[in-house]
This record gives sequence, structure tokens and C-alpha cells, in this order.
Amino acid sequence: MNLTALIGTKKYQKQGFLQDGKRVPLTAVNVMGNVITHIKTQDKEGYNALQLGLGINRKARKSIANHSKKAGLENTPRFFKEIKADSTEGAILGSQINISEVFAPGDTVDVTGISKGKGWAGVVKRWGFHGGPRTHGQSDRERAPGSIGQTTTPGRVYRGKKMAGRMGSDTVTVKNLEVIEVTDDGVLLIKGLIPGNVNGLVIVKKTGTSKKFVPLYKETAENEKPAITENTEKSTEAQKEEHAAK
Repeated sequence: MNLTALIGTKKYQKQGFLQDGKRVPLTAVNVMGNVITHIKTQDKEGYNALQLGLGINRKARKSIANHSKKAGLENTPRFFKEIKADSTEGAILGSQINISEVFAPGDTVDVTGISKGKGWAGVVKRWGFHGGPRTHGQSDRERAPGSIGQTTTPGRVYRGKKMAGRMGSDTVTVKNLEVIEVTDDGVLLIKGLIPGNVNGLVIVKKTGTSKKFVPLYKETAENEKPAITENTEKSTEAQKEEHAAK
């Protein structure tokens, strides 16, 4: 079984420092708990793939609950996604995926998720239009789209014309991000920002290995600040007395 992708949930964003001193944005993605809920083979379905489940759905429909019971799961997963694989040999129905077998620090990944919904938006926010002039009698044209067509010919608006409309809630893929760290509790620290809300579903797909990987800086016993002792306290008091005497 050669699996190159897992499903996860976006948890939080923070910043971190690499060992070369650079400050980078980090996004935490929880991929712990990926279980195999269905196995598709070349002989039966025409291609090899694994259906993965993640999370717990306490209000699942009977059809989905029974599907999970066939895999030997006590709880019905909240998310289901099908991930294609080169082969399904060694895959066991109902087993949990070992994260270390899929991802490691230094891997480059593509992250796919649904972007945040922004509601109805005008052309300036949605497409970055410049807007009309603010002078010469233009009192209400600052954020207007302008002309949307021609004259009698063609006599219609072309399909795909950029206009106001619903913005966001689109499937977005951010490519060539870098896995900085894989924690023991199944969280991937990815350098960069990914689409979606907190606790939203994302697909993390491995695409290669970074040639310029720099690990995350961590404080150790060697670079920790020295502890305050009685001697240091006495020295600071002596400095204060000398300063007062001057």
C-alpha cells in the first residue's frame, strides 16, 4: 500500500522560527485518526483507492452508520474521502493509517480545502476592479462595474463576464507547501497558509521532498536562559547600592 495523501482538519495558525533565524507562518493540520472505511481494487472497481474516514458523527444516517459497521468501526466518521493509491496490498479494512508512513519533515505537499464564504460581493472586492472616477459628476460610480457588453451586435452578455456575485466557498488548492514538523499527537505543522475555516476538512497530498529544508528551532538546555540564583540576586543588589552611592 503506497498512500500519498491523508485527510485532516485545520486547527490553528501561528508563527515559528527556523534554525536559520527566519520567522515563518505555520498552520496546524490534525491528521490523526484516518481509518480505512472501504477498499476499492482494480479487479472490482477498475482502479485502486482507499476510502478514508475521520472524526466522529453522532447524528449519522442509517446508511452511513451501516457502512461504517461493515468496516468494523464503533463510531461513524464525520468526513469521508476517497484517496487513490498505486496498490491496496496490505490495506486492512477498519485499520488506522500510520502518519509516519505517509509524511515526514521536509516533504512538499498540496493542500486542498473549501475557502471561507464571504457572501455577496461587488466587483471591486470579488475581482479587484479599479472602479469609476470620483470626480466629473460621478457621484455613485466609484465601485460600479461599468459596461458589461457591446451594442446590438452581439446583443448579449458574454458567458463568464466578471460581475458581482457570491464570493468564496470554492475548492482551492495551495501547492508546494512544506511540512516543517510532524508531532506525536498527529498534527502536521505546514509552512504557509491553507484555505478553509477552523475544523474544516482539508486534503494533504505529498508531492515530493524539499531540497532546502530547514528544521524548526526549538529551545534546548544549551540555549535556555540561565536560572536566577542567590549569587545573581546579590550581584544585582550590589549594583543597585553602587548606583545609589554615586
